[in-house]
Amino acid sequence: GIVSGERLANVPLARPAEALEMVPGLIVTQHAGDGKANQYFLRGFNLDHGTDFATWVAGVPVNMPTHAHGQGYTDLNFLIPELVDRIRFRKGPYFADEGDFSSVGVARIDYLRRLDGTLALVTAGQNAYARTLLAGSPAFAQGNLLYALELFHNDGPWAVPENYRKVNGVLRYSQGSRDDGLAITAMGYRGQWTSTDQLAQRAIDSGRVRRYGSLDDSTGGETYRYSLSGEWARRDADSQSMISVWGLRSGLDLWSNFQYCLNDYAANGSCGMGDQFKQSERRIAGGLSAAQHYFARWAGFETVNSFGVDARIDRIDPVGLYNTSRRIAWNAVREDEVTQRSLSLWLQNETRWTDWFRSQIGARGDSYDFTVDASLPANSGKASDQMLTPKLALIFGPWQRTEFYLNYGQGFHSNDARGATIRADPADGVTPVAPVSPLVRTTGYEAGLRSEPLPGWQTTLALWQLNMASELLFVGDAGTTEASRPSRRYGVEWSNFIAATSWLSFDADLSWSHARFSDTAPEGSYIPGAVATTANLGMTVDHLGPWFGAVRFRYIGPRPLNESNSVRSQASAMTNLRLGYRIDRSLQLALEVFNLFDRTVNDIEYWYDSQLPGESAPVFDRHVHPAESRTARLTLSWRF
Repeated sequence: GIVSGERLANVPLARPAEALEMVPGLIVTQHAGDGKANQYFLRGFNLDHGTDFATWVAGVPVNMPTHAHGQGYTDLNFLIPELVDRIRFRKGPYFADEGDFSSVGVARIDYLRRLDGTLALVTAGQNAYARTLLAGSPAFAQGNLLYALELFHNDGPWAVPENYRKVNGVLRYSQGSRDDGLAITAMGYRGQWTSTDQLAQRAIDSGRVRRYGSLDDSTGGETYRYSLSGEWARRDADSQSMISVWGLRSGLDLWSNFQYCLNDYAANGSCGMGDQFKQSERRIAGGLSAAQHYFARWAGFETVNSFGVDARIDRIDPVGLYNTSRRIAWNAVREDEVTQRSLSLWLQNETRWTDWFRSQIGARGDSYDFTVDASLPANSGKASDQMLTPKLALIFGPWQRTEFYLNYGQGFHSNDARGATIRADPADGVTPVAPVSPLVRTTGYEAGLRSEPLPGWQTTLALWQLNMASELLFVGDAGTTEASRPSRRYGVEWSNFIAATSWLSFDADLSWSHARFSDTAPEGSYIPGAVATTANLGMTVDHLGPWFGAVRFRYIGPRPLNESNSVRSQASAMTNLRLGYRIDRSLQLALEVFNLFDRTVNDIEYWYDSQLPGESAPVFDRHVHPAESRTARLTLSWRF
């Protein structure tokens, strides 16, 4: 599907990454400071910070493999929503031109090539929220030069102010269109913040800290990301050619403390140095994608034959994990240099056999190569893996503005390169640790229908299943690899968009999923964090005289927090509002209210053990990151 930038412009967004909530069924939350990558949920997956959901912005991949904090780390804080032209999304491993991290879904965010006039925007809100944006696209050298500069600050409701500051910029030169033209895009982002991580529920219940309090006021982070990309496309009567090249430099220093004193508890009952740790990396990466499509007739049948190549190289030097106290490192758990390379080839054929039946068949081959130079020599080495994944789609219709489809496909996600070469636990340098497979296969099935039962009403119903050979992940918080178990998920999604009148529209996305480990184990078969039910409902008003606005309701159902399902999270329901007035053709005012009914809910919940100062032993407990209380922001924007 496609979400237009015009539709996105009417949606209240508390964070930039919430633009992805326009992908039906996808939920975006946060479990620490807002400068950190968000938490994503889709199709029964807690996608953590992005694993198994691939995201691209202006031709540049966002997911970071072999990342200091989490595999597939997807930090969208550099996204400027006002520049979004469209979001193209897909779900499932059914598309030959999509590779790593795309088994559950993929979103490709395209930026505009030209703005209508120059945009100046100022937003102010509670908790020292301030945002300014200046953007324009003057004609330049037979094309357009799009520019944007964003300055941002926010403290949030936290007892320890978040003091999140970011500087963000875009410079893009383009000619023609995305199908027949070129674009060169430079993006730069830098941010820093103080984080309030998730809190042990017993600390809140006992009054040790209040709901928005902190157990370590020195956690937080600093990050930067700079990229340069070029996109070229040419289309003629019987072919389409597309080439994209990109390069980026990024870095992250992230200080966290999730267990407080568990691993550093002195005999006298003090907390010693505490359990704070730093995850850090410096990365240079680059890649290219090229695709060729031929439109022809074979034996009287309309066909589209496509093939392409994708390549990527990441050099991470260093990527490390350190024990720290108030952001001062006192021990290096591990510090490595990693080079990761991948090369992928794909091909696909689409044939229309009759006026009511067409097929799409494809295959993708991926080859990965890892080189790790570890601080512990036993964990140095090389690893490689290859995988061939078939794809098949059958589409029937349309009949009465309705078509049916059947999809089958295999996909994969890569594992952290350090996990592929590990032999010993870096914490003690002795305990044996088994390496993991560099690539993990997924297999998906889907049946569904797309229909327009009434003029203006678009609806999609999908039944899906996704099997994962092993949810093997490198655990950055511990510096070791843990192999979880094979899993099976299935579910149903129902997505609707209704253009009721020229000024009123509705959308409703409902999903249910069943997620279990597919083997047996004494601890149980439930997958911690797998959400069973979600809902995203919206109403949008525009072109009603000078008024415009939207109200959106988001629901996240309860989910198991441990394998036995003996501990479950609470449900979360929240409503956001945007109401605006166009003073004249160039000036408008908009009020946004987040958590409109001031619900006391959590953005995230976990179940694990921790030890607070003064406790004699670790305690398993619910650890929560509360959603922000009701917050209002006012935006004045001027186009000239």
